[in-house]
Amino acid sequence: MKRLTIVVTAAVAAGTLAATPVGLAAASPGTRTSTVAAATSVAWGSCSDPTLQQAHAQCGTVTVPMDYAHPGGAKVRLAVSRVLHTVPASQYQGVMLVNPGGPGGSGLIYSILGSFVPGGAGNAYDWIGFDPRGVGSSRPALSCDPTYAAGPRPPYDPVSHGTVNAWLARAAAYATACGRAGGALLEHLTTVDSAKDMDSIRAALGARKLNFYGFSYGTYLGQVYATLFPDKVRRFVLDSNVDPRGVWYQDNLDQDYAFEVVLTKFFGWIAKYDATYHLGTTEHAVEQQWYDAKDKLQATPAGGVVGAAEWTDIFTGAGYVQFLWPNLASLFSGWVHTPNSKTLVDAYNGSASVGDDNGYAMYLGVQCVDAPWPQKWSVWKRDNTRVAKDAPFLTWSNAWFNEPCRVWPAAAHDAVHVNGRDVPPILLVDETLDAATPYPGSLEVRRRFPEASLIALPGGTNHAFSLSGNTCLDSKIAAYLRDGTLPHRTSGSQADATCAPLPQPVPSSASAPTSTGGATRPPMRARLAVPR
Repeated sequence: MKRLTIVVTAAVAAGTLAATPVGLAAASPGTRTSTVAAATSVAWGSCSDPTLQQAHAQCGTVTVPMDYAHPGGAKVRLAVSRVLHTVPASQYQGVMLVNPGGPGGSGLIYSILGSFVPGGAGNAYDWIGFDPRGVGSSRPALSCDPTYAAGPRPPYDPVSHGTVNAWLARAAAYATACGRAGGALLEHLTTVDSAKDMDSIRAALGARKLNFYGFSYGTYLGQVYATLFPDKVRRFVLDSNVDPRGVWYQDNLDQDYAFEVVLTKFFGWIAKYDATYHLGTTEHAVEQQWYDAKDKLQATPAGGVVGAAEWTDIFTGAGYVQFLWPNLASLFSGWVHTPNSKTLVDAYNGSASVGDDNGYAMYLGVQCVDAPWPQKWSVWKRDNTRVAKDAPFLTWSNAWFNEPCRVWPAAAHDAVHVNGRDVPPILLVDETLDAATPYPGSLEVRRRFPEASLIALPGGTNHAFSLSGNTCLDSKIAAYLRDGTLPHRTSGSQADATCAPLPQPVPSSASAPTSTGGATRPPMRARLAVPR
C-alpha cells in the first residue's frame, strides 16, 4: 500500500545480475506449506551495482514456478543478492531475507541492511535481498505504460464530470495495458505467490528456517509467510505493519485520514520556521498557501508538466519520512516566492519515476488480486467523497491511484486470514502517527501473533524507519537479532515497550533543538532506496 516511489527518488538503484538460474520444486498448497529444496544451490556471481560491489555482495537467480499448482509450467526467475556473515561458524544464525515494501519495491540492494544493525548483531546472518516476482531485475518484469505518470494529468479532485470521466478512462486504459503486457503472469502475483517464493529461496539456500526483515507492505508479506509456514519462522522483524483486516480497499481509506494528520504537522513545522520559509506563522496559513499554489498550478501547469496532481505527488513524501521536510519546504517556498518551473518539473520527474512504471504496475499487480475490490464506481465515489471531507490532501490521489483495481483484468482472490497463533516470538515496530500504515494495524498484528512484542514510538510520524539511528529502538532490534531477546509482553491492546521518536528535522539556517531520539548517524532510509 506504500506509494513512495511515485514521490521520492530512490537513493540507490538495484543492480543487475550475472549468475546461472537454479530450478526449484513447487510448494504444495495448504496452511502448513512446504517447499522441496532444489537439488543444487544458487550459482552466485558478481553484482553490477557499485554499492553491492562495495559490500562484497554476490548476486544470482532462483527459478520458481509461475504457478505453484503447476510446477512443470512457465517459470519466474527471482533476482537475489547476498552479503555473507562475518562471524565464526559457531555463531552463524542463518539467512535473513529483506523486503522493502510496496508492493512493487525492488529489494536487491537490501542485502546490505545488516551493516545498519548496531553492535555487529547483523554480522551473524547472511543478508538476502531479492526482487519479488515481476519486480526490477526479476524476469519477467511487468511494465504496462511507462508514460502513465507523465504530467500534466487531470487534477485529482473531482471538480467536474469531465475530470472524473478522464480518470476513469485513464485507469481503465492502464488496466487494459497491463492485461496485454502481463499475460499469464498477472494471474500469479498475489502475496501468497511471493510468500511461496520466499520459501523457495529458503530451500535453495539450504536453510531449515527463515529470518526476515520486512518494511511496510513487507510486513504483510511476513504475516502471510508466517501463516503459511509457521514452522519455518525463526526471527522476524516487521516494521510499520499493514492491518490485515483492511486488505486493501479499507486500508487505503484509513491511510487517507492518517496522511491528513501528518501533513498538518508538516505545515505546522513550516510555520515554526517562518523565518526560513516565509510561508506563514500558523499551520492554517501555510496550508492555505499550499492549496493556493495547487489551484494556480491546476490553471497553469509549471513548465506544462506540473499541475495540481503533480504538485500533490511531490509533497506526498512529507507524509512518509521527516528527513524530506526541509527539502520539500524549500521547494514549496521557492515556488511561492521565486517561481522556477524547471526546478518544479525536475522535482516531479525525478520523484515520479516517469518512464519507468514497473513499481506502479507491480503495486497494482499485487494489490488488485490479493483481495476483492468494490466493483461499482458508485461505492468508490461515496466512500472517497465522505473521507475527503476530513482528509482532502491524499484521498482522491489515492482513489485514482488504486482505481485500476476496480477493472483489473485478473481475478481477485479471497484475502488471507492472517493467523500467528503457532508462530514463535517475533518483533513488531511502529510509530504511532505512521501515515502509510496507521498504528492500529500494528496492534491488530500483535493481537494475532500472541508471542509477538511491539515497540512503539509515541508521536512519531516516520514510516518504515527502523535502523535509522534511533539508539533506543535500534538497540532493541539488535538484542532480538543477537539472541532473541524481546520486550516483555504486557496485557491488553498496547505496546510492550516504547522509544522516543527521532526529533523533527531543523532547517540548516536554524538552531537545532535538543534531540530526544538519540540519533547517532545519517538515517538508513536516506542512504538506501526508500520503500514503497
